[in-house]
Amino acid sequence: MNRSAYLTTGLAIKLLSRLSKADVGVHGQEHIPTGPTIFVINHFTRVETVLLPYYIYNLTHKPAWSLAAASLFRGGLGKFFDMVGAVSTADPQRDQLIVRSLLTGEANWIIFPEGSMVKTKKIMTGGQFMITHPTGTRPPRTGAAALALRAELFRAHLLRTAEEDPGALPPMLEALEIGSMADLCREQSTIVPVNLTYYPIRTAENIASTIAAKLVKDIPERMVEEIMTEGTMLLSGVDLDIRFGKPIAIAGYLEAEWLQLDMRQCGITGFTVPEELRLKMRRVAQMVMQRYMHAIYAMTTVNHEHLFASLLRSSPGNRQREDDFLRRAFFAATLLSDGQGGHCHLHKSLQADQAHLLTDDRYQKYDNFFQLAKEKGILERRGNFIYRNRHKLALPLGFDNGRFDNPVEVMANEVEPLQRLLKMLNILAWLPMPLLRLRLASYLYRRDQRRCREECGNASGGKRDEPTGSGMPFLLPALRRRMGVVLVHSYLAVPEEVRALAGTLRRRGLWVYAPRLPGHGTSPEDLAERQYHEWVAAVENAYVLMSTICRRVVVGGMAVGGSLALDLAARCARLAGVFAICPPLSLHDYSVSFMPGKDVWNRLRNRMRRGEGAGEYLPFTNGNPHVNYLRNPLEAIREVGEMLEAMAKGYGKITAPALIIQAAGNPIVAPKGSRKLYEAIGSTSKEFTLLNFDRHIIVNGEGSEQVFEKVGAFIGSLETAQTIVEQSTEQ
Repeated sequence: MNRSAYLTTGLAIKLLSRLSKADVGVHGQEHIPTGPTIFVINHFTRVETVLLPYYIYNLTHKPAWSLAAASLFRGGLGKFFDMVGAVSTADPQRDQLIVRSLLTGEANWIIFPEGSMVKTKKIMTGGQFMITHPTGTRPPRTGAAALALRAELFRAHLLRTAEEDPGALPPMLEALEIGSMADLCREQSTIVPVNLTYYPIRTAENIASTIAAKLVKDIPERMVEEIMTEGTMLLSGVDLDIRFGKPIAIAGYLEAEWLQLDMRQCGITGFTVPEELRLKMRRVAQMVMQRYMHAIYAMTTVNHEHLFASLLRSSPGNRQREDDFLRRAFFAATLLSDGQGGHCHLHKSLQADQAHLLTDDRYQKYDNFFQLAKEKGILERRGNFIYRNRHKLALPLGFDNGRFDNPVEVMANEVEPLQRLLKMLNILAWLPMPLLRLRLASYLYRRDQRRCREECGNASGGKRDEPTGSGMPFLLPALRRRMGVVLVHSYLAVPEEVRALAGTLRRRGLWVYAPRLPGHGTSPEDLAERQYHEWVAAVENAYVLMSTICRRVVVGGMAVGGSLALDLAARCARLAGVFAICPPLSLHDYSVSFMPGKDVWNRLRNRMRRGEGAGEYLPFTNGNPHVNYLRNPLEAIREVGEMLEAMAKGYGKITAPALIIQAAGNPIVAPKGSRKLYEAIGSTSKEFTLLNFDRHIIVNGEGSEQVFEKVGAFIGSLETAQTIVEQSTEQ
């Protein structure tokens, strides 16, 4: 092994990694030991043979050599793989090289226990690890375990001999090609399981395949598929999660009789062990192999496409409403992100709120999956329904073209070892939709209440301006489920603020849910640490809850709550309508009773940029003392400003019927701002109402019945329109 060539080639690999658009995330590097190590890694692409030694070298500062398929060592390509530290599986000296380097600690090793690339990711049959390859199936290789056991057996025997009979060492060291005991590493060998998960998996024509086709005549189909798949992932961008598991200490697997009887009788005469001892070690190697195979695949990084593909494969029928499929996927993703779906490692996109799957799919998680499944003939959309082509989904995957022909099946195969996850997905796929809706609505409601209790408990130790009214979200049921309303309270308030309006709407036969915005109902200190994206997520989840219960949903709110409702309407075309009461267009619409004068505000904002504004509060006296904080955090005011600025750009996208209500003498939010906001709304059906009030919060107190009547009439008109549409559809 040419160390100089290895390090020089590492510079080329570093350049390649920089040119690639892959987003590589490394996890669990704290598990990597300092001693001689074999990294056992699942094998999906050729790229791993090149890039993994580079990443591991950067983490360990020790060469990482790897075993690679003998077919790669042909012509100039073979020389390149030799330079990057790869050894052919057909090399007669491979075991000798691995054992010696483990004994001396000269290098770590990368071994792929599947024995070859598993392009289909089909590694389980009948609940057992069985590797699919061109000629059938076979168990995973035990080579990594056997070699680590042999190295550790030799190390232990050498150390014992050095104590008991030093004169017997020279021939043993010579047989192992080790200069002296000083060259022997005293740290034990370990095996570290490593999982690689790629997301998304796509195959397409790319510049690499185009160049290869021009340079190489009659290029094999297998190589075309590899260049298209791996080139697309690297050049167009893929998330690669490299996850290191806990090390498996090999010394603990050595049996006493091996050292006391076998090694004393046979000694060390070379890199092999006697046949009788090899047979004894085989059973232990099988145990170690099963342990690291389970560890490798238990670390699979679960992503959205795993959920979509598994639910699609598990679904009992070939036709279902698209919203129902998404609701099942949302429930699964939410359980996982909440830590309720068993111990799974999650892609970063599953660690955040998942309501976007049922609102606007703004990250295109579902749309990208659907387009791929449609392109492969697995899914098609007809109206509100999706249809699955069971035949194409279940076609046997070709070893060399499975990633291209049926990537959906490959995605589902990848999470087959995660039995708890599969059990959850199977239950969600088969659960009758009415029962699933009931469970989902109950889960979301109980989760909101639990979070409120937890956050109030966490804030109880600090300073509090706790309102006497309840900060708990509340749900008011009705007899019918045709129409539901989400009511969002204002900034610095709690759900109790909108209870009177909620009660009026319930008496009209409507379901009503009033969520709590994070940071409210706890303490001003808690609010100061929140970001407006958390408020957006709370409203989105409230919509998901209500849309799970009712066929149509109206969203509305007070002041900033109204702004959040309008923001949702700009992104979610499914809303029946939206209303906002005294909504601000920007911070400029607020009076000095809400925020300081412009000059003072600019000075405070500059201080916050330098990190000095934390803990600054303004008194707030214009609200309702029983529901409002008495102190207004400057950090939270900044969040409101950023939120309003971001939302103003989207009002033109609102198409649902909209109602804006403003108080003519509002001392907090200037009516002209609400008028400008109304004019920016893109809906062809919209209304602006100016009521004769001289306060900001007009859903409570004298005359609030006028507001209730306006909102009730607006929702009534939406119900009438819905009835007409339903009747015309029936006819």
